[in-house]
Amino acid sequence: MKNLGKYKKLAIASLSAIALAASIAVAQTVKTDQDKGQRSRSEWQGGRGERGDHAWGGMRSGLFSKLNLTDDQKAKIKQIHESFAERNKPLRDQLHAKRQELRQASEGDTFNEALATQKLTEMASLEAKLMGEQFKLHQETLSVLTAEQKAQLDQAKAQFKTRRAERRDNQ
Repeated sequence: MKNLGKYKKLAIASLSAIALAASIAVAQTVKTDQDKGQRSRSEWQGGRGERGDHAWGGMRSGLFSKLNLTDDQKAKIKQIHESFAERNKPLRDQLHAKRQELRQASEGDTFNEALATQKLTEMASLEAKLMGEQFKLHQETLSVLTAEQKAQLDQAKAQFKTRRAERRDNQ
């Protein structure tokens, strides 16, 4: 029984280390806000218009391009997205800071599991809040659309999912 306790502790420590390593790998692949500030405007645009359009799959790209939005709808959607970005900047900044703290906690020769767990828990809470805000953004954006446009959007989503499933099956 004594040995079983050691194995459980080792398994928990191993799983925690794997979770931390995965979080760090994800965090390092995500471009930080500081990196974004160093990019030129043309890099942001990527040939697809303003940053907001590309970043949100917005009005001129993706599924929204097929909806024939009016200029008024485009303006309302742009305002909704700008408001979202402004309202959630502090939350995104907090997440960025927590990611940096997590990276710093994992540097060096020693691994502080308790600190890493604390930072991951704090990040999870912030990410959940951001997800809730993104859901609100989606709902606000949909509220600008007419019933016909919503039906077109649903149809375009269904077609996209079908094509994606077909591509997966062919691979």
